[in-house]
Amino acid sequence: MNTVAAIQMISSPSVSDNLATARRLVSQAVQDGAQLVLLPEYWAIMGLNDSDKVKVAEPLGSGPIQDFMSSLARELKIWLIGGTLPLASEDAEKVINTTLVYNPQGEHVGRYDKIHLFGFTKGTESYNESKTIVPGQHVGVFDAPFGKVGLSVCYDLRFPELFRAMGPVALIVLPAAFTYTTGMAHWEILLRARAIENQCYVLAAAQGGIHPNGRRTWGHSMLIDPWGAVKAVLPEGEGVVRGEIDLAYMDGVRESLPALKHRTM
Repeated sequence: MNTVAAIQMISSPSVSDNLATARRLVSQAVQDGAQLVLLPEYWAIMGLNDSDKVKVAEPLGSGPIQDFMSSLARELKIWLIGGTLPLASEDAEKVINTTLVYNPQGEHVGRYDKIHLFGFTKGTESYNESKTIVPGQHVGVFDAPFGKVGLSVCYDLRFPELFRAMGPVALIVLPAAFTYTTGMAHWEILLRARAIENQCYVLAAAQGGIHPNGRRTWGHSMLIDPWGAVKAVLPEGEGVVRGEIDLAYMDGVRESLPALKHRTM
């Protein structure tokens, strides 16, 4: 068995406050036995304006957010997947919404830049990530002690071809900041579908509450098994969701229903 955990936050415009919250919740997860911990999308900053994250964007390899993740992974001796943080891009007015992975030695061992950028308008509610984010172009997978882990972010959840492109993985992680509106309608069903069709575990770490900028996020961080069963969930508020990755169970699902081998396209 391998214990994993997802951190749920209600991030604010203050990077230092968010770092302190992340430290507290990640430490709690580790006290409960977690060996791999996932932070949510925008965990380090949820600004009053979309452009606020541009002001704190870091070059790859240096900066207070990356230094924090590296030192925390090393201190707690865990695999830490840093939700997303803003990395500097060639466009001074935009960032790359990036997931970084650190091993128990604090070394940066994985990266994924969010490919699909969220756009949604309904009544007075409107979002357009392409105004401040440069999309990524490459699939992200890294090797954890229990197997391959596929990296995805939030809106990526709606594009199953991305998860197929990862190849067989033991775990898919999805940091997110799903809106309350879209989350209520689609969050759980999409997460369970990705677990079922890829016959793997899915760990989703969400933002979950009302933020200082007025945005309300759906929460419901959860761990789902390869049969599509929700093993743990936190509806709203700060906290930790934890559970086990059982490789024997996953192999049993794949053996009894060899859908991955039956694929023809």
